[in-house]
Amino acid sequence: MSAEALAAPSPRDGRPPAPAAGRLRNKPSLVEMAAEEMRRMILSGELQPAERLLEERMTEVLGISRPPLREAIQILQNEGLVVRSPRRGATVIALSQDDVQEILLLRTSMEQLAVRHGIPVRDPERLERCRAALDDMRASAAAGDRAQLVERGYAFHAAIIGLAGLRRVTDIYESLHRQLLICMAMNLYAREHYYEDLTAHVERHQELLELIESGDTDAVLHALAEHGERSFTRHPRPEESA
Repeated sequence: MSAEALAAPSPRDGRPPAPAAGRLRNKPSLVEMAAEEMRRMILSGELQPAERLLEERMTEVLGISRPPLREAIQILQNEGLVVRSPRRGATVIALSQDDVQEILLLRTSMEQLAVRHGIPVRDPERLERCRAALDDMRASAAAGDRAQLVERGYAFHAAIIGLAGLRRVTDIYESLHRQLLICMAMNLYAREHYYEDLTAHVERHQELLELIESGDTDAVLHALAEHGERSFTRHPRPEESA
């Protein structure tokens, strides 16, 4: 028997030893990377609501074959970002005006509840989550990463919900995560194309944070009422946005 064989550990049950954990063990798969890229395209507005995800085009855009593309689309369908129909195939989800208003009504109601119970803020750590989310928003805007800005915007509003420390309210808000992301992506697209750039979008959230820090509950409630809903109900006339 060779020295190498003597030095090698022998499995006790006849099975080969488990491979050592390597650098690629936790790397995302091709399917996961494709799903992440399409998710980014949806949230950034590159893929519009109701747009068809044609396999021929998407395989070319992503540089992958059809099997991993189909798996990636299935992931997004499970997340609620993509829907399938017999005639049109896979399309980006499109929320109706009624859908948007219902989702915003839920968000507004929960934020109002959180503000009434959580401001003035008594736990500095909860306020720090708002500040951290805003810093992340500012970094995303500076990088021009619209999809990440939508995600960070969700985190900012989730931090507002968290100010009250009401676990069930937080759970309900988190259950609306994907639907809120779609609404917020629509909001960002509308605002950027009609009357504010990404920097101004972040600064609007900065103003909201300053009101939260001031402890003025009524001022925060008023600001929240004006914060996002008008983006979905009307667009400003040119003289309004001047």
